[in-house]
Amino acid sequence: MQTVIHPTYFPSVAHWIEINKAAENLIFEKEDNYQKQTYRNRTYIYSPNGIQMLSIPIKHNKNKAHQKYKDVELETNFDWKKQHWKSIQTAYRTSPFFEFYEDEFAPFFEKQHKFLYDMNMESIEILADCFQIELDFSFTTEFEKEISGVLDNRHLAKAKEEKNYNFDVYTQVFDDKHGFIENLNGLDLLFNEGTNASNYLDNQSK
Repeated sequence: MQTVIHPTYFPSVAHWIEINKAAENLIFEKEDNYQKQTYRNRTYIYSPNGIQMLSIPIKHNKNKAHQKYKDVELETNFDWKKQHWKSIQTAYRTSPFFEFYEDEFAPFFEKQHKFLYDMNMESIEILADCFQIELDFSFTTEFEKEISGVLDNRHLAKAKEEKNYNFDVYTQVFDDKHGFIENLNGLDLLFNEGTNASNYLDNQSK
């Protein structure tokens, strides 16, 4: 069955479980209006102080009450990408697989993206390649609140609706301080599990 999902910024493990299941039958929502307080412009990593949010600044269009997600532009007045990459390096430089994968991601944080949607799609494609997931996807051509005949996982983009998934525990860099934190972004899984990450995704269910 086809699955429809929102492209988010370095998606969470819950996202990746669904992306992995529907890798060849994936539809990315592209016609919805942008919504605040979602994973569209934020992601979470495991820092030395516990969970840390990386938030993406965007340009707000004051002339429009609603703006299409695909039309949202990134703020470029300061180098927030450099800050994100430094935070990721601080969080994961001692993880087992960071050095193995860091060259795959460094260019992403140096690149000047214009649109949030395009940048999020690129973050997904890079991670999919590292997870060795072959994606075959399409995009929606119109927005439908209710979609029949497909599995609708667009709710995973809602940060306010986070729940306990009871995913299998894997070793994290700072788990001796703060314990296991589940459903962080895919980078956490990749840098800690490396080539075993795809097996981990295969073994999870909700």
